[in-house]
Amino acid sequence: MRTKRKVSLTIDEEIYEAIEKASKIHQIAKSQLAQEAFRLWLKKETEALMAQGYEEMAEEDEAFAGLTFEAQREISK
Repeated sequence: MRTKRKVSLTIDEEIYEAIEKASKIHQIAKSQLAQEAFRLWLKKETEALMAQGYEEMAEEDEAFAGLTFEAQREISK
């Protein structure tokens, strides 16, 4: 069973040159650099979506807390 897939990308020349240079300096394959870049990007996007979800939940929680507080005030009268 194959665990890797081959892809073809089109990138700007300056990015390619930076990748080529980093590959040589760090003695790491360009494909490995690309995998790490994709991993970091996906992690960042996931964290951003989670943060957005938490912010939305906080707004909902605040609204619910307000309703609960008002209900308790009504009961306490």
